[in-house]
Formats: sequence, C-alpha cells, structure tokens
Amino acid sequence: MKQRILIIGSGFAGMWAAVSAARLAHLQNNDAVEIAVLAPQPELRVRPRFYEANVTTTTADLQPLFAELDIRFIAGHAERIDAAENGVWYKTPHSDSTFIPYGKLIMASGSQLHHFGIKGIAEHGFDIDQLDTARRLEEHLNDLANQPESAARNTVVVCGGGFTGIELATELPSRLKTLFGHHSKTKVVVVERGPVIGGRYSEALRNIIRDASDELGIEWRLNAGIEMVNAEGVTLQDGSRINAATVVWTAGVKASPLGENLTADRDALGRFVVSPELQIPGYSHIYATGDMAHAKTDDLGNTALMTCQHAIQLGKFAGHNAAASLLGVEGLPYRQQNYVTCLDLGAWGAVYTEGWDQQVKLVREDAKKLKIAITNELIYPPKADRDIAFAAADPLAKFV
Repeated sequence: MKQRILIIGSGFAGMWAAVSAARLAHLQNNDAVEIAVLAPQPELRVRPRFYEANVTTTTADLQPLFAELDIRFIAGHAERIDAAENGVWYKTPHSDSTFIPYGKLIMASGSQLHHFGIKGIAEHGFDIDQLDTARRLEEHLNDLANQPESAARNTVVVCGGGFTGIELATELPSRLKTLFGHHSKTKVVVVERGPVIGGRYSEALRNIIRDASDELGIEWRLNAGIEMVNAEGVTLQDGSRINAATVVWTAGVKASPLGENLTADRDALGRFVVSPELQIPGYSHIYATGDMAHAKTDDLGNTALMTCQHAIQLGKFAGHNAAASLLGVEGLPYRQQNYVTCLDLGAWGAVYTEGWDQQVKLVREDAKKLKIAITNELIYPPKADRDIAFAAADPLAKFV
C-alpha cells in the first residue's frame, strides 16, 4: 500500500511542495509514495498580482502539471487535523465531511486578512487578499464609472502602507483615470499608522516610494489609525473624516487557523515555529510551509516573510523533507540567504533592491521590466514537463 504525502493548499508553497516531493520520489525510483494535494481548486492563484486590473486572468491551471507528475488532486476544504489518527477531515464540494489518512502532512494553507476588529470594515470595505475579493473590488470600481461624478466617487482610501498597500495605491491613479476619464479629479489616500512612508524599508527605498507617491499625487496620512468604516468613507482615530466610495484594507494578514488544535508554538502572526527541516516540533509527521511557517532563513536572525519569494522555496524544502522522511533519505535544512524586493510603483515605474538592507539596484522602467518578468513568468508554475519541473523543484537550485 502506498504511503501518502498529503499537502493542504495549492498556492505557491503547496504547489512547489508537491512537485518537490514528486521529484525526490522519482530520483529514488520509488513508486510506493502517493503525493496528493487537497485544495478547493486545482489552480495557482497569483496573489502578488491581485492589485492589477483584469484580476480573473491571474490564475494558472495546475491540472496538466499534476497529471504529468502523477500528483493526485483532491477537491475540498480542510477543516481539522487529527494528529492522533494521522488524518485530515475535509469538506468536499458537495459539503460532505470526509476523512483522509496521511503518512506525512504538509500544511500549506496560507494566510488570510486580519481586520483587527475595525468597526464596519467587513461590511463596507474591500480588499485584494483573495481572488474573489479582488474581483469584488474590480467590479465595484467598474460600477463606479457609471455613477455621477463626485469627490467621494473619485476617492479611494487604502488602509495600510505596507508592500500591498503601496502597490495598490500607486497602481490606482492610472486605473481610476482609465475608468472615470483622464480629466476626472481622482484622489488616492493611504492611511498609515507609522510615522514615515515605508517605515520597514531602507532609507533609500523609502525615499523612492515618497518620490513616486508625490509624482503620482498620492496623499499619505501618517501616524493615523482607522476608527470606523461606513458606506460614506472612513473615520480616523483623531476624529477626522475622509469621504470615499471605496475603502480598501491592506493592513495585515495572519496565518490560516488550520491546526489550532495542535499543541505547538506559533508566532504573533499565527505561524508555526518550525524546525530547520520545517517540521512542527512534537509532530514528526507534520510539516508547515509558506505563510504557515515561522522559519529562519539564515544564521543572521532573518525569518521568512509572508511573500511568494519565501513561500516558493519553503515549499520546495518542505516537499523534499517530507518525502525524504518517508524514503529514508537525509533531509535538507531550509536556508534562503538571498533576499530581494521588487516593488511596483504604478505609472512611475518600480524599484528593485537586493539584500535585507535593501540596497537599491534598479528604478523606474528598468525595475518595471524586471517586476513584470517576475510576476508574469518567474513565479508561475513550471511547464507540464517532467524534466523541466523537477529541475525547477530542486531546493538547492538557484532561485533569486
């Protein structure tokens, strides 16, 4: 009977975990291992592109790749892990509750938006965290184009000035002009709790974000928090109001709650604190990866971020190590010493940095070309070709 590696999630980490596990089983010439992916759809949703227009095009069908690599796909939504019985309870598309056993489990169920209890944001706000919610925002903006012009119609408030908030805010001016007409007086406001623009970035990167924002006409409200959101806009914690028909929340995410019944350490973002092999301590059959894993990238104190850059590599190591454990092969400690940032800045261009200290290497159109290559090619699934896919899935192969 085959031993099953069950992977929950078909995002960047889940997809690459499956391909990497299949690669090692192939190299070991072992057909006694079944690799199965449990997810709602057999597709990769390219989340880093959800700030763009035409968001429905930002998906990739995984069925050809899975078929080529003999990876089994199971349609369903994981609900509970039964570590004592080495199995997972999941709900099928027909809402049937089903149990599936595993030899090894890889949790790659990602992350979700965190509203921090802000009043009215769930009812009146928008977000680009998931494909469905990004599509909802796009439909809303398209509908506004048919509404009478007003200051509120033409104003978008972006709540949160992190990576996602910056990319969305800088994309919006040209997007709104296309929808409302190039003579419309549009306004994009970023509300940020921190005292400076791009507070977690290097000074050089912060200066570029500020310059791009100024050129694009983006207004920043610093040292500001959201008190309440309603259909007419937002109230800030200092009592001031911003009237806007569109309020988009980008201020925080947390790891999927799957596995809350496991007795294991999690960080402030809800991620499992894992071993170098990405195992959850105390659970020798369970691995966490992608946005579910608090993992050290090096010996300098850096930790993987909730980005596709880290999820891709985390997935490759998790898949390899889960398969290695079943096959009696030595595992590989996760390491990802190289770190880059490529931030889209809308019509201004983009900026590319290298290293954790974010040294600026490319700006404007040169960086924009690289950004497009990354988000439209590099992070997409490999071709449904065994040799190409397995070469790309090698955890030790150069990625960035």
